[in-house]
Amino acid sequence: MLLRAAPGQAQNPTFRPAKVKPYPMGEGFNQAGSDAKALALADRVMAQMGGYEAWQNARLIGWDFFGDQYQIWDKYTGDFHWQKGDLVANYNLNTRQGKAYKAGQDISATDEGQKLLAKMYPIWVNNSWWLVMPFKLKDSGVSLTYQGPGKLMDGTPAEGLSMTFKNVGVTPENRYELLVNPKTNLVEEWAYFPRATDAQPAFRRQWTEYRPYGSIQLSGDRSDGKDGRRLDHIAVLQTVPAGLMQSPTPVEKLK
Repeated sequence: MLLRAAPGQAQNPTFRPAKVKPYPMGEGFNQAGSDAKALALADRVMAQMGGYEAWQNARLIGWDFFGDQYQIWDKYTGDFHWQKGDLVANYNLNTRQGKAYKAGQDISATDEGQKLLAKMYPIWVNNSWWLVMPFKLKDSGVSLTYQGPGKLMDGTPAEGLSMTFKNVGVTPENRYELLVNPKTNLVEEWAYFPRATDAQPAFRRQWTEYRPYGSIQLSGDRSDGKDGRRLDHIAVLQTVPAGLMQSPTPVEKLK
């Protein structure tokens, strides 16, 4: 039996979604290659997640990536703090520059440090995508099309969206199918296709257990119904503790 946490307002009676209204498309969003029903569904999802303004105002986001990586992203400055074991990287997503540390010692100039820093932008792209994807349905380079009725893995009726990319990200050849529960207006499942032309997905996973973090909602459950994979220690703050994003050693996880 597939157990699912009740998402959305049923879990969070004090959470107030934003009024549904069209939110701005990112510069370079493929409007011509998208359709009106898909855009309207994206607007409903954004509103239920807290709304465009709340997403823009959310500053500091911290989360685990399946337990072995922890990261903190300052959306305002582009600063990105990443840690795993005794490795730390403090990197800026805008300048693509940073420092790497091992056991508190600066290894930026070493081969190990250079390789780690070279991975930071792709790591941010991947790890943040697994957390905040529903806020990015109308981002630059995205094409969004309505796929009609579908079903979640447990048989719950859903509405489907197809998401493809052009000249954006580190893997623009990917495609995603997103299933939105019309009763909650939340993405509750996604399927990943390594190539847009693939007939079958490489995986299909839940996107459930939504919780309020400040003025937005985020989801931690990424299980395929069997493996229990999830994102933990999710936190959203409006202020940045002094020295946090420059720490050469692992920091305490945000609360």
